[in-house]
Amino acid sequence: MEQWTKELFFEHLNSGKKGAFYLYTPMCGTCQLAGKMLEIVSNTMPDFLIGKADLNYLPELAKSFQVESVPCLLIFYEGEIKEKIYAFHSVTYIYEKLNVKS
Repeated sequence: MEQWTKELFFEHLNSGKKGAFYLYTPMCGTCQLAGKMLEIVSNTMPDFLIGKADLNYLPELAKSFQVESVPCLLIFYEGEIKEKIYAFHSVTYIYEKLNVKS
């Protein structure tokens, strides 16, 4: 899972492809756990677009997409955000959310 800039996120969002953008803050313990779960999922889905970014550096993105808290996973396809996930229940849960056929 690679670090994305705001510009790279919008490039992927506007591509129309399905992907996910993981927003976190480094001092958040829950974010660290969610990040580890997401790394496992991304290793099982190498062709799926998944990026991450420290939300502290993207306040305008948080405002425009109404991100309420971290960790937050923005699932996108067809050029728009389709779902926001705040509760990363399990690796299986995340995998199933990302693997749904659009």
